[in-house]
Amino acid sequence: MLLRAAAFFLLLFAVSAIQAQDVFAPSLGETAKSRPRSLDSAWLDLRQIASASSKPQVTPDWVEAMSIVPGQKNPGLPEKTVFRIRLARPSPESQVLFFRLFFDDNAEQKPQLIAWDESGTVVMQSGPLGAGMGLPTSESVMVPMVGVSTIDIEVPGDGKTVRGAYLDWMARAEVLHPMSANHRELIPEPFTPVAPLHRVTEDTERFGTVTASLADETIRIGPSVSHGAAFQFGLETPPLVALITFEIASPNIGSPPIVYVNGENLGPASVTLPDLADPAYRGQAASLIRGMRFQYTGWLRAQLLVPASNLRAGTNDILIVSGEGTSASAIRATQIQLKYLWDKTDYQLETVR
Repeated sequence: MLLRAAAFFLLLFAVSAIQAQDVFAPSLGETAKSRPRSLDSAWLDLRQIASASSKPQVTPDWVEAMSIVPGQKNPGLPEKTVFRIRLARPSPESQVLFFRLFFDDNAEQKPQLIAWDESGTVVMQSGPLGAGMGLPTSESVMVPMVGVSTIDIEVPGDGKTVRGAYLDWMARAEVLHPMSANHRELIPEPFTPVAPLHRVTEDTERFGTVTASLADETIRIGPSVSHGAAFQFGLETPPLVALITFEIASPNIGSPPIVYVNGENLGPASVTLPDLADPAYRGQAASLIRGMRFQYTGWLRAQLLVPASNLRAGTNDILIVSGEGTSASAIRATQIQLKYLWDKTDYQLETVR
């Protein structure tokens, strides 16, 4: 495993406002070009920490250099900061780079990725990332790397809203899937046990189960009823059971969102957690000795089963609030599944004693 240690000077406050400070691996040179590069993933800490508190990072040798171009204040133009990462493909088969950026999702400071080739030509531009929720989050972009030598993270302001980046090379493989599931996202992100939730565009029925969207848009929620996300839907006939599914951003993983149905608290939803090695986990603690709570700075899938007894014919109300200790969060792609008796339903009748 070929790794290199690089003291990333972008973590220093003492940077030039005119010229970026580049950091190169000391082992780079003619001999480095001749040996194979490692395929390890890379975590880049992009926080601007004072030099006294910063530590050198260990990165794979395909991360050749990184620099920061501090925000420049020109009259009539918004200030912006550029994080510049110089990369080398570790092998000819490495053609697509998974790039996950961690940042504070402010409406006026949305970052974007720009990939350049050696001639200075733009190969790919992501456009603004994030939804402007005002929450810590992360977004992923697949970057085609054939011909690309540099990736810029461009963000309005002083760049302090950008926290880090996770980079990994993608491999191609043949995947078999049911023909009826073509609409599903089949490429999950690293560390994530499930693919992103597919948004329901119209009501569907399959094998006695109706799937309907409650809301596709992103909705901010808080811990109180007045700051919850409220939904209302009508039923001709109550189902046998229902399942509410949504994605939640920046939750406290030890305190999942709470769901109310027709005024009754049904308790916390079940949240599917990624591998604990995921860099999206962010610790929160007043004292390390007393323990640490963790916030997930990204999107997680949440679900809650609703018994038939909690639903009724006519109008039904659903309210989702963030869990205790989570001051603000957001949900999206909220949907409900209603299971009815189907003529081929598999069930057993049990004698009550």
